[in-house]
Amino acid sequence: MPAFAFPAASALPGTWPASTGRPWRHSLAQGLWLQWLLLACCWACLGAAPARAQPVLWLQAGAHPVPAWPYVQMRSDPSLKLDMRQILAQPGAFETPEGKAGSLGVRTDAVWLRVPLQVLGHQPVIGAVNIDYALLNEVDTYLVHRGEIVQHAMLGNLQPLARRPLLWRTPAMDLPLEPGERYELYIRLRTGGGMIAPLFIGEKRLLDPRMLGEQMVQGIFVGLAACLLVYSLSQWITLRQRLFFYYGLLVLGSGGFSIQFFGIGGQFLWGSSHWLEVHMGSLCGFLGAMASFLFMGHVLDAAQADRRFLRMMHGGALLTGVLGLGFAFGLMTVRTAMTVLGILGPMPSLFSVPLALRQARRGDPLGYTLLFSWAAYLVAAVTLGLLVHGKLPANIWTLHAFQAGAVLDMLLFMRMLGLRTAALRLEAQRASRERDAMQSLAHTDPLTGLPNRRGLDKALKAALPRSRPEGLLALYLLDLDDFKPVNDNYGHDVGDRLLVAVTARLRDHLRSSDTVARIGGDEFVVMASDLPSPEQAHELGCTLLDAFRTPFQVGPYELRVGLTVGYALAPLDAAEAATLIKMADAAMYSGKNSGRFCLRRNTGHLAPAPATA
Repeated sequence: MPAFAFPAASALPGTWPASTGRPWRHSLAQGLWLQWLLLACCWACLGAAPARAQPVLWLQAGAHPVPAWPYVQMRSDPSLKLDMRQILAQPGAFETPEGKAGSLGVRTDAVWLRVPLQVLGHQPVIGAVNIDYALLNEVDTYLVHRGEIVQHAMLGNLQPLARRPLLWRTPAMDLPLEPGERYELYIRLRTGGGMIAPLFIGEKRLLDPRMLGEQMVQGIFVGLAACLLVYSLSQWITLRQRLFFYYGLLVLGSGGFSIQFFGIGGQFLWGSSHWLEVHMGSLCGFLGAMASFLFMGHVLDAAQADRRFLRMMHGGALLTGVLGLGFAFGLMTVRTAMTVLGILGPMPSLFSVPLALRQARRGDPLGYTLLFSWAAYLVAAVTLGLLVHGKLPANIWTLHAFQAGAVLDMLLFMRMLGLRTAALRLEAQRASRERDAMQSLAHTDPLTGLPNRRGLDKALKAALPRSRPEGLLALYLLDLDDFKPVNDNYGHDVGDRLLVAVTARLRDHLRSSDTVARIGGDEFVVMASDLPSPEQAHELGCTLLDAFRTPFQVGPYELRVGLTVGYALAPLDAAEAATLIKMADAAMYSGKNSGRFCLRRNTGHLAPAPATA
């Protein structure tokens, strides 16, 4: 409408009085009257203009399939009672659909779609229509030619697979089209959730690769989910870590939801099972939400000073599980279940975000990973929500946004699992080191670092079963001579340093496989294995005596102490640890009484040493 010219015309009356002699006010009134007259003519023309005709979708043999939504007109049927005869009788009731292409939002009415079709060229086209969304309950498709129905199919995910004209994962029907003829495609839609209907029309042979490509994408996703599931369950069985089991439940819930959402389950797994087709998606949603509560709770439990967070997450998992069972037993409709899942689904992440922020501020990578996973879930969930409610167009990006977010979430959860497992491994290693240290303290002499009596008993019990006549085990009991005067004259500190020096000298004169232990104040035990003969054992004892002929240098003091050695051989003299020690003790006692600084073997002929108080 050329209204923009009127301001320029209204500026002309200022010059009209000089050229025409008309009064200025009369000229202005005449200009305004002409302006209103032109406006009225324009509105009349607009009102009389015919409505824009619906565009026709032209098909041609060999052309790629086209998105049909730009050619669609729509009619709502709130009564759910309109039939095809009534629809054909009122063609003017169709309107251009509102909202985003391919997404009509959550609706309770039935929706009729109409697409005019015509074939270019002179070759017939074996076409097909595909609605690339699996969760449409009722899809009645009609191909009309000159007012007559020439093709009809009842589609939808509640229709048994065997009754569908094309065994694709989403509603599809073939369209036999003749060149030069005008057709109309009518589709009646009704569903319990979001009405998402991305329409594609083209040659059937060219639509097949598109369907196969989508099945390949879903196959990759299912394969990834299966690998993660097998890995998590095998780790759970091997390591007995509940986190792996919870992760497996997460993968199972997320994977099951996607399998049902994209129609793979109905196509390949449960076939025509009406109950599974109706319930599987929501059941997997409940399972995933319950596992998310458990997984998040146990991942973050170690960072808490108390167990309230874990109890809260356990409570959320229990509530989700109970509601899921209620849905499974028919106490809840699908629409109600989706509403409940929309509330429960984000809660594990919402509860975990404050703790993740706290850990991220401390530099813990677990906190950063959890925040990234929450962001991925938020983007995916918001995208899916906007798509379902008709705020985003239905295309490859919006339809796969939740699945892509789920894959990213699973990989980030795997990262969290690795971090938590690493933390548990470090805790286990720390506990093991502490346990080993305690065990070492219990079996080690703190002054010399040698095994104490417990350590000797442990080593002796391990070595005795391997003793044999051609590989003897010799047990030497050593008692220092004149050690008490060292303590009395130089003090206990010098005495302790002397004991450390004695330990070093004994080690210098023994094999690496021999064991030295300290079992009392100045009493040592040497255990030597794999000696070929009693003579070899005697020679080793003499070597120990000779080592003490040289004085010890302890600080500024030169200290001389002797050695009395008693020993017994296994299995020649005894076969049990306690008996062997008693026999060596009796030999050492006999040597003490016979003048000290000597070596004596007990073959069983010496009386036991008297018990000391």
